[in-house]
Amino acid sequence: MAERTGPVLRYALSFTSGALLMREAVIAAPLYLRVHDWSKVRAVIEQDNLLQARTVASGRRFAREVTQRLAVLTDDEIELLIDATATERGHLLWAAVCRRYDLIGEFAEEVVRERFLLLASMLTYEDFDSFVRGKALWHTELDEVKDSTLRKLRSNVFRMLNEAGLYSDRGHLLQAVPSQRVASALSARTPSDLRFFPTNDNDTGRAER
Repeated sequence: MAERTGPVLRYALSFTSGALLMREAVIAAPLYLRVHDWSKVRAVIEQDNLLQARTVASGRRFAREVTQRLAVLTDDEIELLIDATATERGHLLWAAVCRRYDLIGEFAEEVVRERFLLLASMLTYEDFDSFVRGKALWHTELDEVKDSTLRKLRSNVFRMLNEAGLYSDRGHLLQAVPSQRVASALSARTPSDLRFFPTNDNDTGRAER
């Protein structure tokens, strides 16, 4: 998901911390199924400090971030997220960040998945930096971001990949094997959201339920 400023489609770049927010998602998702209103979920989280944030500002930031990410999932996917295994939850939340942030989604499809299909298992920070340099030719907002912020964005993307079980501590891509029900949910979209994963389309359904 990108932010519009006039006719220009700009990348949303607010994913500087929190990685996949797996703990936060487990708290927020059931609240949504009670009220079906993400703004109300966010308000309750902030008011009661359900995320146990150390400061009011960080509580607001994480509440905003987790609700914005989960808002891109369907109600059926939210129900699946609550009932999910750890592996399934990681896959669903990775798909959510790829939908929420076009920059991450494009990196996942154009670099992560492409390298996997080409049997190039290593993924480095330089791969991300090269990707961003290429995107900056069309997205001048990337040139406006401080180097320190870009480093935070890069670090967090790799943390997300790791938490989703798609990237090893040694820098190797790990093949995703989504469960049948997660694969079905992600394939219901056109194009299929399996494009965000290091996997072949038919390598599904053999993981945890």
